[in-house]
Amino acid sequence: MKMKGRVIALSALMATSFMMTSAMASDKTEPRNDVYKDKYKQQFESWHATSESTEIVDVLEEDPNLVVLWAGYGFAKDYNKARGHHYAVTDVRNTLRTGAPTGPDDGPMPMACWSCKSPDVPRMIEEQGEDGYFKGKWAKGGPEIVNTIGCSDCHVKGSPKLRISRPYVDRALEAIDKPFDKASRKDKQSMVCGQCHVEYYFEKTADRKGYVKFPWDNGTTVEEMEVYYDAINFADWTHAISKTPMLKAQHPGYETWMLGMHGKNNVSCTDCHMPRVAKANGKGKFTDHKVGNPFDRFDETCATCHEGKTKEFMMEVTHENQKSVTEIKLRAETQLVHAHFEAGAAWDAGATEAEMKPILTDIRHSQWRWDFATASHGVAAHAPAEALRILGGAVDKAADARIKLAQLLAAKGVKMPIAIPDISTKAKAQKALGMDMDKMNADKQKFLKDLVPQWDAEAKKREATY
Repeated sequence: MKMKGRVIALSALMATSFMMTSAMASDKTEPRNDVYKDKYKQQFESWHATSESTEIVDVLEEDPNLVVLWAGYGFAKDYNKARGHHYAVTDVRNTLRTGAPTGPDDGPMPMACWSCKSPDVPRMIEEQGEDGYFKGKWAKGGPEIVNTIGCSDCHVKGSPKLRISRPYVDRALEAIDKPFDKASRKDKQSMVCGQCHVEYYFEKTADRKGYVKFPWDNGTTVEEMEVYYDAINFADWTHAISKTPMLKAQHPGYETWMLGMHGKNNVSCTDCHMPRVAKANGKGKFTDHKVGNPFDRFDETCATCHEGKTKEFMMEVTHENQKSVTEIKLRAETQLVHAHFEAGAAWDAGATEAEMKPILTDIRHSQWRWDFATASHGVAAHAPAEALRILGGAVDKAADARIKLAQLLAAKGVKMPIAIPDISTKAKAQKALGMDMDKMNADKQKFLKDLVPQWDAEAKKREATY
C-alpha cells in the first residue's frame, strides 16, 4: 500500500509539473487569438475580417519570367500574392516551397520559415530559447505553430501595449541605433510591422545556422545590404541556369517605407493600413485591425493628411506610379532572363570561373535590386522614386552583364542571339527547367492529407493544458 501511495503521489507530482510547464508556456505570450475576442471585441472582429481575402492570385502565372529568374529556388515552384493575416499559417503549409515532409526531420526548409507566421513563434522561443526554436527542419514546428499572425505578435499579453516579440528584431533595431524601448509610440507602430515586413536571411555560420537575421549591420538601403551580403559571401541559392550565387529579397516594406515621403514625414504603417475608426456604438474610436488597402478606408486614412484631394485623384496618382514601376520592372526582368541563358551558354562554351566572375557579380547585383523593389509590397505607394531608382540600377547592371557576355561568347565562337525556350506560361517555363510539377503537387496533397491533421490534433491536445 505504501508503494502504491508513492506511485500515486509521484504521478500527481508529475501531472502538476506538466500542468505548470504548460501554463508557463503562455506566461509571456498567449498565442491563441480568440482568447481576446471578448476583451477586445472590435479589434478582434476587424482582425478576423482579414479572412475575407480568400482570392489566391498566382504570380508565376501572371509573370512566367519569374520562374526563370528563380530557377533552382523554391519560388520557381510556387508563389502567390500575400493574403490577409488570417491565412499566414494556412498558406505556408500549402505552398510547394515548404515541400511535402513526412516527419519532423524531413523536407527542404528550416524551422526559420515559420518565424513571421504566428505568435506561437515567440512562445516557442520563450520556452526553448532561440537555439531550441531554430534547430531542425520546418516540419518540426508543424504541431507547434498553429495560431496565425495575431495579438501577441505585436502586443504585450492581455494589453494594448506594443512590443517586439522576436529577439532577433531587437538586435536588428539596435544595429541601426533605433532601440524599441526608446522609440516614440509613432515609431513603435511601424516597428512592430517591421518585425515581418522586412528583408531578412537565414544565417549559415557554424554556431548560428538557420537563425533569422536582418542584414542591417551597414544600414538599410539596397546598396548597404548588398555590401553586407557580399562581405560575408552569402547566397540564398545558386541559379540553375547561370550558376550565379543569388540573393532572394524577402519583403523589405519597412526599409522602403523609411525612404519614402510617408516614412520621412512620420506617417506610420498603422496610419494608412490600421486607422483609428469609430466604434459601432458611436462612442469613441478603436484601431481597425483589418490590415488592408488604405483606399478602403479613405476618409480615415489618406484624407486625414491630403485635405481637399478626392479618393479618385489619389487613386489615379497611385495608379500612375504603379504603371511606371511595373514598366521598368518588366524591362529589368527581360534583361535578366536573357542574361541567365547567355551565361548558361557561356559555361557550355567552356568559360572559366575567372572569366565569369565579373559577369555573375553583375547578374547578382542586378537581380538583387530588381527583387528588392519587386518584393517590397506597396513600394509604388510607399516610395515610388526609390523604386524607380533601384530598378534603373537593375536594368543598368543587367545590361553590363550582357555586354560582357556578348564579348565572351564571341571570343568562344558562339553565335548570338542565344536561343531562349518557350517560357510564355508558368507551365512552359517550369517544363523548360525540367521541373516535375505533377509529382510536387501530388506529394504536397499527400502531406496535407496525412500529416497536417496529425499536427492539428497534437496542437489541440497541447493547448487543452493551457
